Amino acid sequence: MECLLPSHEKFTCKIFTFENKAKFIICSGNNMSPENSGEKLKILALHGYRQNGETFRQKTGSFRKTVQKWAQFTYITAPHKVVNENNEKEIVSDVGDGTNEEQYSWWFNKENNSFRGTVKGGPAVGFEESLILVEKAFKEFGPFDGILGFSQGACFVGILCSMQQLGLLSYHFSFAIMAAGFPSYSLPHVNYYSDKIKLPSLHIFGEQDDIIPRVMSEELRDIFENPVTVIHPGKHYLPASAPQKQPYQSFIKKIVLQKQSTSA
Repeated sequence: MECLLPSHEKFTCKIFTFENKAKFIICSGNNMSPENSGEKLKILALHGYRQNGETFRQKTGSFRKTVQKWAQFTYITAPHKVVNENNEKEIVSDVGDGTNEEQYSWWFNKENNSFRGTVKGGPAVGFEESLILVEKAFKEFGPFDGILGFSQGACFVGILCSMQQLGLLSYHFSFAIMAAGFPSYSLPHVNYYSDKIKLPSLHIFGEQDDIIPRVMSEELRDIFENPVTVIHPGKHYLPASAPQKQPYQSFIKKIVLQKQSTSA
């Protein structure tokens, strides 16, 4: 199915259903810049806990518009639906979004099949299924130049970066963007943070984030070599206002130039 977004966004979105379950949403800008007349960067986007691919697409409209000359995005929905109704107030507060949209998770780290980023020493229930889904996305709609993640999705991206460096993935990507990210404290993931990750990375987080404290995002950032950091004065979201526009575009354009130089 193909759907056109409102004309002022200047994006075309195509929605695909994979194996009658997972949804893939591919969004690309309608205009190409003179300096990037070739193929745009392809970026896979991973949403946060209790979101889905469509809600994340909606929440990142301004971000996409900022980099639309150089990038197109594919949004996927995590495989695990959040259905636990216990401690509802705690769970909703963890995502900072109490909407009634269908809500999904990449994995659970609590016994009641919920997730909280600050929990330490818990399991990673359902993580393998999410790995398989991302691999399928790369096979069916990739290859992708980079991965964007928000909150739990950014945590997932950090793990994927480490797994790639360790030679544990069947696919390859060249950069990562992590907004409101944090390292996973689940026991199955502890070994992924022992070495510095040598991959171009952009880290975005808010000074007043009351869901994922700034120190957690800094902890993930410091695992990477030469990370680029954008700190905004707000809370738990991916901003795209005037102060962030230049560093976002600078990072993406640098990746584009690197890609052009290696393919020349």
